[in-house]
Amino acid sequence: MNALETVARNVGIDGALLQSLGIIPTPGGPVLHMLRPGSALLPDFSKGFGEVYFSEVLPGHIKAWKRHTRQVQHFAVPTGLLRIVLYDGRPDSPTEGVVCELALGRPENYFLLRIPTGVWYGFAAMGDAPALICNCADIPHDPAEGQRLPVDDPSIPYCWKTEKA
Repeated sequence: MNALETVARNVGIDGALLQSLGIIPTPGGPVLHMLRPGSALLPDFSKGFGEVYFSEVLPGHIKAWKRHTRQVQHFAVPTGLLRIVLYDGRPDSPTEGVVCELALGRPENYFLLRIPTGVWYGFAAMGDAPALICNCADIPHDPAEGQRLPVDDPSIPYCWKTEKA
C-alpha cells in the first residue's frame, strides 16, 4: 500500500476528506486502487455493506445539487476529469457556508473524496470527454434520505458554468 493511501487531508469543509489513491502501471493498462484494508477513508461497514455504483457524466452536463441525511459518500473518478463542488449548509457545522471546488480524475488528481452527511454536492465533466465517478456508500440507496435542489438554487452560493465545465 502506498503511504499516501493511509493519510487523509481536510478539504476545508468539516468532515470532507481527500486521500491519494494508488495507480499501479502494468503493460496492459493501470490497476487503480479505491478501497482496501488500512485505507484512511475506509467506510464504516459496522451496519453492513452499503453499495457501490458508477455514474457517467457527459460533457456539458451538471449533476447538482444533492445531499444525504444518513449516507456518507466515497467518490473516486477512474476515467475522465470531474469538477466536484461541495457546499456546507449544515447549521451546526463549524464550516457552515463554505464552498469547496475540487478536480478529481487521473492521472494527477486520482483521489478518494469522503462527503459527510448533510453536505450538498454536485459535479460536472471537465473537457470534451465523459467522466466516470464511482461511489462506495456506507448504506444502500434509500430515496427517502436523499435531498435535491435545482442546479441554480439561490440558497447555494455557487454559479455553475454551463460550457463544458
